[in-house]
Amino acid sequence: MLRDRSRIRETLDTWTKAASAEEEAEVYQDMAKAGEAEALDELEQKLSWLEAWLRERELERMLSGPEDHRNAIVSIHAGAGGTEAQDWAEIVLRMYRRWAERRGFESEVLDILMAEDAGIKSATLAIRGPHTYGYMRAERGVHRLVRISPFDAAKRRHTSFCAVHVSPEIDDDVSVDINEADLKEDTYRASGAGGQHVNRTDSAVRITHLPTGIVVQCQNERSQHKNRHTCMKLLKSRLLELELEAREKHLENLSGTKKKIEWGSQIRSYVMQPYQMVKDHRTGIDAGNVAAVLDGDLDRFIEAYLMGEGSPEAASQAMQGVDA
Repeated sequence: MLRDRSRIRETLDTWTKAASAEEEAEVYQDMAKAGEAEALDELEQKLSWLEAWLRERELERMLSGPEDHRNAIVSIHAGAGGTEAQDWAEIVLRMYRRWAERRGFESEVLDILMAEDAGIKSATLAIRGPHTYGYMRAERGVHRLVRISPFDAAKRRHTSFCAVHVSPEIDDDVSVDINEADLKEDTYRASGAGGQHVNRTDSAVRITHLPTGIVVQCQNERSQHKNRHTCMKLLKSRLLELELEAREKHLENLSGTKKKIEWGSQIRSYVMQPYQMVKDHRTGIDAGNVAAVLDGDLDRFIEAYLMGEGSPEAASQAMQGVDA
């Protein structure tokens, strides 16, 4: 109730500020008509603020889904391609952590499986902040990298893939029915840094949901009990996401549309050779500064997808006037 109250109060406050800005703009407009040159500059500033505010509200309208206000659980898996793909998966992990940092969100690596030579095989990342699931659901799918591989002595160009899955983080008060008989639980010693206690005890937990085949694991806590609690939250999130995807597929069947997000359906390409470009295949939005995108500059792609609902035509209209 306190969280809901806080969200409602924040909404009321921002609309109150907008109403006040509109009143001030009308005053400056009257002053400008009367011949006061300084009032014209003030009017332009107020109108610019109101336009930015209106765009934010339009984006929030696209984040009005039943789970969009929740935190996000992001799972990243390296595709085929060995070391090159594993390095790409680690780059994507860093990209999302930098995006979260840019927006003032909190990010926490819940589980990570390091590769032998370089990069990661998989990772689970929690991003916490207002509407983080609403934003991050635009990132579900396969991400493709094209570059001269630093791991190829012949300096050949390689194409690598990694899959990104996003689900809402479930609070403890949200009920998701799970039959304990459907769970297979394994404990093992955590890998990597963490101190003697982590590496000497079977504190890491892996839970398999047998009916769906979903596997979740956590090893970032020293306590096996805490890791199991985190695993159960992750499992609930994944099961809820399955239900949401089933509802979405049903609606798509009714409307005659189909949006693939499974492995093999790349949503975005990051090309570093022979030219520099990041292109979103769903919206048509592209950017020439690949380094900036990999450093977390993702808002243009996320906003275009959400405001265009995945449609290239609608996204192009939504992005008119925005420097992409």
